[in-house]
Amino acid sequence: MHALLHPWSESFMQLALAELVLLGAVGGVVGCWIVYYELAYSAESLAHALFPGLVAAALLGLPLLAGGAAGVAGAAAAVALVRRVPTLRADAAVAVVITSLFGLGVLLALTPATPPGLDALLFGDLLGVTRGDVAATGVLAAGAGASLVVLHRPLLLVGFDRTTARAFGARPLLVDLALLGLIAVAIVIGVRALGNLLVLALLVGPAATARLFVHKMTRMMAMAVAIAVIASIGGLYLSYYADLAAGASVAAVMVATYLGALAFRSAAAT
Repeated sequence: MHALLHPWSESFMQLALAELVLLGAVGGVVGCWIVYYELAYSAESLAHALFPGLVAAALLGLPLLAGGAAGVAGAAAAVALVRRVPTLRADAAVAVVITSLFGLGVLLALTPATPPGLDALLFGDLLGVTRGDVAATGVLAAGAGASLVVLHRPLLLVGFDRTTARAFGARPLLVDLALLGLIAVAIVIGVRALGNLLVLALLVGPAATARLFVHKMTRMMAMAVAIAVIASIGGLYLSYYADLAAGASVAAVMVATYLGALAFRSAAAT
């Protein structure tokens, strides 16, 4: 019992857990829509595309959400411009823009002239989360949660059948844009704790694991949130006792949970 309870006597572990619970609640639900719409690669591309905006916002002392929004808008404009090159395919244009923007963000974050601490946007600083960070995450999570409740029916309609969704009052384009906006918000919420490189593990891992066992959306969301929270606790234990990076430990446990669930389902099917 001492080994189980001792880590939570530390205030930094308590704050890290509170942050991960909030991230798991939002990320688990948003992740289900990512999996349902088959947007995992798009979500990863979005995370890389908004990275320069996050770095610029941190350098200028602006909210990360504003930087993320500017990064997404800039990426969309850059893709539109590059796609006008006649010899470049659409997928190649997206790849060129995303990798270029991510490289620019890494260059800004790791250059010697940049103030220390910005590398946390890449790899996260889960054990350095403050009470103010948790409070800000709670506000953003509440806003994202309210939006998800409002958008639940339109997202279901468009995801099930885009051609007939208009007959039921859903507008596919607006729903797609709203979902991309929610994914961007979820990335911004999680980037301070897990970093740009690891935040997708929390968004996709729990939802993909839940999808192996349930298909009804509400049940999948509940299971994904539970998996995200349990895996987060396991990752914090691993980090504490193995003296490993907290964000990487949480991501590793998320991936291991999915692989274990996949192996269990494969064994049960044979």
